[in-house]
Amino acid sequence: MQKIPANELLAGLTLAEPVSIHAVVTDSREVKPGCVFVCFPGERVDGHDFAAGAYQNGAAYIIANHPVEGVPADRTVIVPDSAKAMIRMASNYRMLFSPKMIGVTGSVGKTTTKEFCYAVLSAFGKTLKTEGNQNNDIGVPNTLFRLDNDTEYAVVEMGMDHAGEIERLTRCARPSAGIITMIGVSHLENLGTRENILKAKMEICTGLPDGAPLVLNADNDLLPTADVPTRLKAVWFGIDAENADVRAVDVETGTNGTTFKIIDKEYGTFDAAIPTAGVHTVYDALAAYAAATRLGLDAARCAAALATYQTTGMRQHIVKKGGVTFIEDCYNASPDSMRAALSVLKALPNTRKIALLGDMLELGDASEDGHRHTGEWAADAGVDQLIAYGPRSAAMADAAKAHGVVTVHCKNAEEVLQYLRQFVRPGDAVLAKASHAMGLEQLLQDFYKELPQG
Repeated sequence: MQKIPANELLAGLTLAEPVSIHAVVTDSREVKPGCVFVCFPGERVDGHDFAAGAYQNGAAYIIANHPVEGVPADRTVIVPDSAKAMIRMASNYRMLFSPKMIGVTGSVGKTTTKEFCYAVLSAFGKTLKTEGNQNNDIGVPNTLFRLDNDTEYAVVEMGMDHAGEIERLTRCARPSAGIITMIGVSHLENLGTRENILKAKMEICTGLPDGAPLVLNADNDLLPTADVPTRLKAVWFGIDAENADVRAVDVETGTNGTTFKIIDKEYGTFDAAIPTAGVHTVYDALAAYAAATRLGLDAARCAAALATYQTTGMRQHIVKKGGVTFIEDCYNASPDSMRAALSVLKALPNTRKIALLGDMLELGDASEDGHRHTGEWAADAGVDQLIAYGPRSAAMADAAKAHGVVTVHCKNAEEVLQYLRQFVRPGDAVLAKASHAMGLEQLLQDFYKELPQG
């Protein structure tokens, strides 16, 4: 974070002195002289308990929900909502800089699309990106606080659980271009219908300037029904939709990556190669290409830069352990991403294919149908054995069994490990996917220790 006077950073929150602020932190362990410390109340830890210590360690101002003993009143900024205070400060800070920025949202593929955007933008200059899954009211401000005068490009991921959240984030970030990857069924528990999810994702329009490109998936069933404001430039990407502005054809995918041709109505045809397996990642690459080119970046260089994409975390990361090919995809899960991951497993050349699939969370009333369809898709993908994990996955197991897949349903992690030991052998391909709370990442690490090393 570059230095900013406190009266500018805290504008709209309090009348502050023009002292220099060097950082905004929410962790008391990161407090340093000249920072602003933001207190967040929590179920287990309350940031207010650390406020006095933060002030003693040099914090210039404390953002709090109530007065705190040990912090002078003139150094306490009392706000009703700490997260909204973070948004306000980040918005004030964002005004100091003018990078070309892409904002990314959607039900599935946000992080992969963000990483493709980063790969493309980085080919043209210093680029800032959202790290990890920092895509909420705290994460987006933390990303924006990393802007500096040398930042030429940026890509910011924006997630949501409820209506109104994307609007807050996009008004704060003020991206130059927007991407909506697709409308799926994630967050039905809170939003009720896919149509409401579409409305929530379309809130990204409120933060885009007049004339900005809004990049949309033409192959998604709902997005083409969206009411795109006439002040924005809709840019459609797809594979099946022949009228898409940016389209992929001749897609060939395998364990070492995917190749395809980009047909761009505005800029021509380009060969592209990405180091990911699965047609669904082609969509993510197309979205990044479309956004970058519509910001004025050279199309040929954008297409070539897609090849520099790097996988982050345990998101469809293909590794080999003990002679077994594993597809690590343990960060999140929805029916749409389950189906996509199973298509990658199907495409692998391994003779035997095993799927370890766990519960998908936040699906609300769509949970049973989503898990049941996943069991059917596992059969369609030619899965030889399915290990279904978690209470919600019972419907998945029943559907897979009904379609002839050898299936076990596990209620705890130890059962999963037992069946992995029983089923998996060298030469197999194993897909591991579930919502992050199911802990498949640790399960895999425990299983890897039991496999032959080297």
